[in-house]
Amino acid sequence: MEKNVLLIVNPISGDLDKSEIIAATTLFATNQNQKIQLYQTTGKHDQHAIQQLFYKNNPERVLIAGGDGTIKLVAEALEEQDIIFGLLPAGSANGLATDLDLPKSIEDCLKIAFQNHYISLDIISINGQKSMHLSDIGLNAELIKNYQNSTLRGKLGYALQAVNTLIEIEEPFLATITANDKLITCQARMIVIANSKKYGTGIVINPQGKLDDGKFELVILKNLDLVVLGQIIAGNNSIAPENIEIISTTKAKITSNRPVNFQIDGEYCGKTTQLDIILAPQKMKIAIAKPTPI
Repeated sequence: MEKNVLLIVNPISGDLDKSEIIAATTLFATNQNQKIQLYQTTGKHDQHAIQQLFYKNNPERVLIAGGDGTIKLVAEALEEQDIIFGLLPAGSANGLATDLDLPKSIEDCLKIAFQNHYISLDIISINGQKSMHLSDIGLNAELIKNYQNSTLRGKLGYALQAVNTLIEIEEPFLATITANDKLITCQARMIVIANSKKYGTGIVINPQGKLDDGKFELVILKNLDLVVLGQIIAGNNSIAPENIEIISTTKAKITSNRPVNFQIDGEYCGKTTQLDIILAPQKMKIAIAKPTPI
């Protein structure tokens, strides 16, 4: 009997044409005796539309073609569903896919996306919004805001906005952090709420990060100059230990002395003075490659 697969595509993520992904996925599913139900996001009422499609088609698998923001959208729409998600990386950075060591080719990703080996990914709730990968307040969120407001995409666009962001850099903000029954006050350029180890560029921002360990980390970056920000963009290095402080926890509150730019999984969320962060009770099952036998 033919089974349904729901394919959710963000047509504008990564500034890439998704027609090849849709065609390759449809062909792969047909060979597996499965039928693709396609939904392309519009930026309006997507969560409700995805929920309705899920209830109508009762899919065997949900595939996501987009970046970290698209994964976040689908996770929030289907957070109550016990189903395996397959990732087809097609965003600007693909941070979560990078952390999961998913391959670059669509054909190899499809082989993984349809299999039953998966990781039960932790989900972080930040002011009621879901985060699976890396969120932050401070300079990187400002960079993302500037990038999203610009017309130039890709690494060159990021590099240009990094320079512009640093030219207009504000003074460090004063943060008060409550975690593990301790109160910490510090000055910071940026604080990362990290479920994983590295940004999509490949740079390790959180060496302690593990996607399914029931914890998250707060990574406090005290110094963030052009060199360090360049490392984040280029992904060719780890952040020097003397520039960071890491707190591992399951619950935290961050308050700042002034409104600070804030982003979740690559999506700019405005400015805030308070973040209430907790590990959500839900997990997200994501298909990953089977480990190679030793």
